[in-house]
Amino acid sequence: MRFLFVLILLAGIGSGFIYPWAMSNFSGHEIGTWRVYEQGRFKPLTVPLSSRDAPVRVLVDLTARAERIVSQQRTVLTLTSATNGRTVLASTLQFNHSDNPRQASPQLPDKIFRDEAGVIASVSPGPYLFTVGPGDADDIPMRAVDLILRSGAGEIDRRARPIGYALMAIGLIGFLLSLRSRGGRPENPNSQPPPPRWGRGST
Repeated sequence: MRFLFVLILLAGIGSGFIYPWAMSNFSGHEIGTWRVYEQGRFKPLTVPLSSRDAPVRVLVDLTARAERIVSQQRTVLTLTSATNGRTVLASTLQFNHSDNPRQASPQLPDKIFRDEAGVIASVSPGPYLFTVGPGDADDIPMRAVDLILRSGAGEIDRRARPIGYALMAIGLIGFLLSLRSRGGRPENPNSQPPPPRWGRGST
């Protein structure tokens, strides 16, 4: 029974964390990476896209001198994408769920935090203007911001995370209860050595 709860817990971790992370970072192929913030300045970016690129996943890497981003639900960055005068994506980025940031360089204390801005589901051929700007969290020590576009990225099933969290809760609670019930099981009287038949203490 304990093994079953461990399997449920692992399935929850896979559905709630590993699957969304793999879909965001590895599905499809990368169109390109562009630096949109450096030396205190944001700059807009125009990228030509074609219909065969759809869907396009938009990711943002924030390089900052911090161990983690504590934005307290405030917006660190904003991002919009527009084509032919029409906004196709508008997103706010907080980066506060990035628990394992990448090391920018072994010689530098900077860390790279990734957040997803969203998915452009359908693409009309033509130039797309991406504009990244600051949010209301002005105490983040930003070094650089990179925009990453992935083509043909798979869509994450929105049910995956809630199901994963539920499975993790069931697996963890069941595992702890199995430990508790096992610890309270009475001892087997046959596991004790028989009393001596002669000498001191004999019956």
